[in-house]
Amino acid sequence: MKRMINLAPGKVWRVALAMLPFALILLVYMAASDARLAENPQDKLLPSFEQMGDAINRLAFEPSKRTGEYLFWQDTLSSLQRLGMGMAIAASLGMFLGLMTGALPMLNASFAPLLTVVSLIPPMAILPVLFIVFGLGEVSKVALIAIGTTPFIARDIQKRCLEIPREQLVKAQTLGANSFQIIVRVLVPQLLPRLLDAMRLSLGAAWLFLIAAEAIAATDGLGYRVFLVRRYLSMDVILPYVAWITVLAFVIDFALQKLSRVAFPWHEPKEGGA
Repeated sequence: MKRMINLAPGKVWRVALAMLPFALILLVYMAASDARLAENPQDKLLPSFEQMGDAINRLAFEPSKRTGEYLFWQDTLSSLQRLGMGMAIAASLGMFLGLMTGALPMLNASFAPLLTVVSLIPPMAILPVLFIVFGLGEVSKVALIAIGTTPFIARDIQKRCLEIPREQLVKAQTLGANSFQIIVRVLVPQLLPRLLDAMRLSLGAAWLFLIAAEAIAATDGLGYRVFLVRRYLSMDVILPYVAWITVLAFVIDFALQKLSRVAFPWHEPKEGGA
């Protein structure tokens, strides 16, 4: 008799087992929603799927009477633009800081402790400072995402840089490479797939900072809409928006994973295909 630790599902069973928890959650929700609505048809806590569909249809396919915009898609576009700009800045700064502090011992001694201290500052604590310095516009929201995720990416790249075998650097120097050539030809190619990994790991935090900034000061965006309708207890809007944010996060993570596999196929087997 095989031990449980040695049992591995086949491809079909793997898909079925992966879908099972989601199916159970949906069934439990449907049962709870039907029970509450049967007792009180005006109940707003657990709306039916029909109610949620009507709410999203109204936001996604009917223009706003006030602005003429399709609010669902406008919210999505605004949030993705802020997230994209924030993550692009964070990836660029994180790669540069991590590479420099990991590759150059003098910079490591000078700035690595500072980078560690900065990474321990809760980004949400400085959100009021960002609003004061940059105002309530787009800059403060993008800055929060960048400031919140850059230290994590930089420290991860720094750690990965320090893990690269010293023998590679010695061989490059033996062949006559200078510091710039070593960084560009030896370190950067090996760190680029690590950068994509770090971006994937920091996406959750980036979404958190985005939603928080939009909830406090914004006129559109997914986070803004969720916190706007909460005062009316509009769970028929809040739940689909939360589900949509989850889908977007999954798609972005999947896209980064695919990009890593296509651009750096040599990296994936080493990481177990994760």
